[in-house]
Amino acid sequence: MYVIPAVDVLEGRVVRLRQGSYEDVTVYADDPLEILESWVEQGAKIVHVVDLAGVRSVADAEQLIESGAQRAVLGTAAVWESGVVANIVGSVGSDAVVAAVDVHDGLATGAGWRDEGRDVAAVMRDLVAVGVVRALVTGIAGDGMLTGPDTALIETVRSVAPNMALIASGGVGALDDIAVVKAADVEAVIVGRALYDGRFTFADAAAAAAD
Repeated sequence: MYVIPAVDVLEGRVVRLRQGSYEDVTVYADDPLEILESWVEQGAKIVHVVDLAGVRSVADAEQLIESGAQRAVLGTAAVWESGVVANIVGSVGSDAVVAAVDVHDGLATGAGWRDEGRDVAAVMRDLVAVGVVRALVTGIAGDGMLTGPDTALIETVRSVAPNMALIASGGVGALDDIAVVKAADVEAVIVGRALYDGRFTFADAAAAAAD
């Protein structure tokens, strides 16, 4: 397992949202590029850069990949528009696509977590059907809260899509949480607020995650 630092960008600044609320924003830096480069210098092989405006089309995904991004993360489209996801997979390849499955009370949501949501199992079945091979799984209740990872959600998703590579996100607040996620046998874990708040260093997190 490896650790992926998060760089959430809103209005040109690095921020973290608590439970996805645009009313509860902490600003950590004014220069996203500087922060991104600092994570790379500390050894991160992938950095999760989130444009909170989203990726919604084939053209958006193509532009990201052509500009140098390794993967395009699909949020709302992953939940509601499997046809669009299929077209994106066909255009940029399955290895360049990550489906963001953000879940609250068993429902995967899009539109900045403000829609009514869909049953997470149904969403996962649709994603498997259109060729998605990697999903970023976030428990909304724990996102930005430092209250621990939602391993039950990871197991729910795995039961529907056993061959999909999973990236865990949400709730990591201590090094012990990384050990918990590692035990859930995921590919990677995204860490945001805990790193920015200095609860542990990236080096410590990487060591805890290492096989």
